[in-house]
Amino acid sequence: MYRLASSSHTTPPLHNKLSPFLLRRNLRHQSQRLHRRNCQIRAMRAVIQRVSSSSVTVDGRIVSEIGPGLLVLIGIHESDTESDADYILQILKLKHVYRCRKVLNMRLFSNETTGKGWDQNVMQRNYGVLLVSQFTLYGFLKGNKPDFHVAMPPDKAKPFYASLVEKFQKAYNPDAVKDGVFGAMMQVRR
Repeated sequence: MYRLASSSHTTPPLHNKLSPFLLRRNLRHQSQRLHRRNCQIRAMRAVIQRVSSSSVTVDGRIVSEIGPGLLVLIGIHESDTESDADYILQILKLKHVYRCRKVLNMRLFSNETTGKGWDQNVMQRNYGVLLVSQFTLYGFLKGNKPDFHVAMPPDKAKPFYASLVEKFQKAYNPDAVKDGVFGAMMQVRR
């Protein structure tokens, strides 16, 4: 809306509002921020920790243990697929030889012969891998109460997790890859 001034031409009103161009740009940026917030990355989560030894105890009984190696806590999202499991493992079939990147090929250990740090992976050192299912990696606080509704339901997650453990065992050494008890109240020591 324009106001008539004392001269013969019209002028825009003087308000503390943004010009139409700036208003459109501001709204576009605001919608992009909302879109980014609502479209969070939803994929399998893995927390990887180097350990000198680690074990899983259920009901006072040790069910799995490794010496030096990697403790991997795995959280499975309700929308995860086999391709997400493959991403965590990154199995590439090259002439029937499995090569793994991401977890198994992460260079987290020092090379004892050269003294170079962060130079060797778990397979080069023949270390163990302990996999533990951890739905709490997808926990969010709703007020003061934890909410785990985005974690995959147990009936779907159990076979999914079992296939992931199997992939790790095929990609490395079946005897070196251990896991906990799915759905049990586990005590993990490192």
